[in-house]
Amino acid sequence: MKSREAVIVGVGDVSLRDGKVVEPMSVLQVQANAAAAALREAGLSMRDVDGLLCAGMWGVPGPGQLITPTMAEYFGIAPRFMDGTNIGGSAFEAHVAHAAMAIEAGRCEVALITYGSTQKSEQSRTLGGRPALLTMQYETPFGMPTPIGGYAMAAMRHMHEFGTTSAQLAEIAVATRKWAQLNPAATMREPLSIEAVLSSPMISDPLHLLDACLVTDGGGAVVMTTAEHARALGRQPIHVRGYGEATTHWTIAAMPDLTRLTAAEIAGREAFAMAGIGREAIDVAEIYDSFTITVLLTLEALGFCERGQGGAFVSGQRTAPGGAFALNTNGGGLSYAHPGMYGIFLLIEAVRQLRGECGERQVEGARTALVHGTGGTLSSGATCILANH
Repeated sequence: MKSREAVIVGVGDVSLRDGKVVEPMSVLQVQANAAAAALREAGLSMRDVDGLLCAGMWGVPGPGQLITPTMAEYFGIAPRFMDGTNIGGSAFEAHVAHAAMAIEAGRCEVALITYGSTQKSEQSRTLGGRPALLTMQYETPFGMPTPIGGYAMAAMRHMHEFGTTSAQLAEIAVATRKWAQLNPAATMREPLSIEAVLSSPMISDPLHLLDACLVTDGGGAVVMTTAEHARALGRQPIHVRGYGEATTHWTIAAMPDLTRLTAAEIAGREAFAMAGIGREAIDVAEIYDSFTITVLLTLEALGFCERGQGGAFVSGQRTAPGGAFALNTNGGGLSYAHPGMYGIFLLIEAVRQLRGECGERQVEGARTALVHGTGGTLSSGATCILANH
């Protein structure tokens, strides 16, 4: 055992109603509320925090350009370890890895990871119209919808190469909705059928409206410390058994293979090797679901099925409650919430599953969880393997 093993000791989020924060809040207040909840759960306070890790798309241009110093100022702390790594929605899985390394090296004792967004309340969600600078010159002038256009290209190519169908992608949305129906905090809880997904408006062929994630507000926080400190606090530690991260491109035009999520392959391989376990040891998986195709490609890349077999793997509601493969158990970005960058909520749900706190949606006997975030346009990937033992 490491002399300073890093563990997760608290998680927190903010309540939503119809996808919006219940009370009007700034993006800083959203993060402060989530952080307060996570620290309270951990038995700690903000003055204990000496490591701060943040990512987001808010306040750019402006204070968000120095996102970690901005949050440190708002929290009233002077952390001795900081990380503002932003690789998209996978940033928070990378933050867990970076915080673990910092804690184990003695660079900090208590690390706080935060994210917040009020994009739905502010009606500020827009990724279109990016300046045609650098690599964007190959996409922006041609009017490709962002980000769904890139994901649609990957989906169409996967269909061409492997015979994947829209109905198979719809299986993912339907299964995820079934988990959301067991989660009182989920934004979308109405019953959903494969037929309803296929008859929803086509946004970017072959992806329909219900193949796409929600647009909501949200805030989340994760608190990490040493296993020794967790024991002293009387808190159940969630162990970080393995992690990995990688990226292959930013713009979809530079993706090496539209049907192969190489970043997830690398990140997953590193995480499993570090954890010293196989895929069969995973009891619950929380996988970024910006779009249904994201999930399918990630399942293949992480080795849960062969390349090209993702459609068959998810068929028959395999990933729904009661199925053989527990996936995105809070309802995911497709039905729970998606405040722009979803990766921190994957971690929060995994921790709650491993602590047995999920009520109707609890996966019985969950001991080991895989969390994988995707960032950009299938650009980056980061994997964490967590365990309660």
